[in-house]
Amino acid sequence: MTVKRYTREGATVTFDGERCRHAAECVRGLPAVFDTSRRPWIQPEGATIDELDAVIARCPSGALQLLRD
Repeated sequence: MTVKRYTREGATVTFDGERCRHAAECVRGLPAVFDTSRRPWIQPEGATIDELDAVIARCPSGALQLLRD
């Protein structure tokens, strides 16, 4: 699987599905952004960049990363 990119103004969220361990820290932390019942399942415009940063930092596998512009 390749790393997928989800872009919003000012930042990009990347997701590496091979690294993901499904701890669901992202889903619990920002359900408006991370919703597995929706496509695309990551919609980074649903939170501020600082909110994204805080939740992505809790990802235990490092599957999620935040790249600021």
